[in-house]
Amino acid sequence: MNSFPETNNEKLHDTENKGHINVLLVAIYPDNDMLSWCEDSLSELQLLAETSIGEDAENSRFFKMTQCKSHPDVATYLGYGKAIEAGKLCSDNNISLVVVDGEMSPSQIRNLEKEIVGCFEDKQKANVRVIDRTMLILDIFAKHAVTGEGKLQVEIAQLKYTAPRLTGRGIDLSRQGGTSGSIGSRGPGETKLETDRRHIQRRILSLKNALSEMEKDRSTKRSKRIKGGVPLAVISGYTNAGKSTLLNYLTDANILAEDKLFATLDPTVRKLTLPSGRNILLSDTVGFISRLPHGLVEAFKSTLDEVRYADIVLIVIDASDENAKEKTKVTEDILSQLDAADKPTIYVFNKCDRLEVVPAADALKNHSTVCISAKTGDGVDNLLSMIDEVLAKSKRQIKFLFPFDMQAAVNNLYENATVVSTEYIESGVLVEAIVDEKCMGKYENYIFDDK
Repeated sequence: MNSFPETNNEKLHDTENKGHINVLLVAIYPDNDMLSWCEDSLSELQLLAETSIGEDAENSRFFKMTQCKSHPDVATYLGYGKAIEAGKLCSDNNISLVVVDGEMSPSQIRNLEKEIVGCFEDKQKANVRVIDRTMLILDIFAKHAVTGEGKLQVEIAQLKYTAPRLTGRGIDLSRQGGTSGSIGSRGPGETKLETDRRHIQRRILSLKNALSEMEKDRSTKRSKRIKGGVPLAVISGYTNAGKSTLLNYLTDANILAEDKLFATLDPTVRKLTLPSGRNILLSDTVGFISRLPHGLVEAFKSTLDEVRYADIVLIVIDASDENAKEKTKVTEDILSQLDAADKPTIYVFNKCDRLEVVPAADALKNHSTVCISAKTGDGVDNLLSMIDEVLAKSKRQIKFLFPFDMQAAVNNLYENATVVSTEYIESGVLVEAIVDEKCMGKYENYIFDDK
């Protein structure tokens, strides 16, 4: 069964009878120095809202409201006066969706909705929903997940975020369960709302078990790939930087590539032959975004874990974006959370066909950088040559001679390197393996020179 109680996140918008939806985007900033950042964040929030609304976004109207406030109001997120101002704006412009550029508590959502609805002359017909940035991103992920694994990951994140935000409709979700309830209720004092929350927890556990089985399959495939010695390059970067377009150009992957945020969620792995003739696997990842909900990072951990096992990471950057530097920092921070910050990395400045002058990339002058257009193919040959060079430097085929009492080291090579051969000789275990610099440094005292 996939039936859930009503929540404050069940449907973000309803355009069935309207053909369009008017949206109010709201944000607060702590001081005047942060105003520019706040405006940029609201622009990104509008792109997210347009992605969520879909085709009807072209007919929608977007309004923006900001407030200089050191911290969100405990009750209504916005200050009381600003909340009333937002309510009047919604009433005057037939706004039915308010999106707050931050994370709100359940009580803040309820209270702000109440204040806004209170500004409508006909409160019975007022139909305004208040959601926060996380809810909006979760809604987009839910729409764009295609594979079974992707759908499970998104549903887990949604339910974890929804559980503490369940809201009743009148007394429907707050009545006492009584002793006549279903088997498993905790007793006569349990409310319907508590039962719903317990149902969600059971559903989360069930989804996690199903996801765990899929993760085992992914892990098995990953182990076979590692043992096969085929290097893996992972394409990462901020959402809408052109990752899918690059994968399509290089491998004819034929995956969806649109000028939208989070157009694709499910990773694709394809084989690629480099100029040297070396075969590698190329994989994309979920697009990153500032303040990516923690629940999504956790839910997509098995997918994002591909980055941890990558031999090289390609960080794709939209060179035409004036906030490229800040967005690159977001990508680096998330890669650090995934323990992938020390991987060999190439910074790929994409969409250079939109620029009259190719960016100098001074801020990244100490890194490997290349300018390309994944749309036209300009610079892609340079990128492939650079991947070849980095891989040639990062891995070598080495022979190690370990004493018999260092079987743990041999096992470690089997787990983290590509073992070519193993031979037991009089003086110990002779292992020939393809290893990276980290592994080479770890066992440099056991490198065997048979010359």
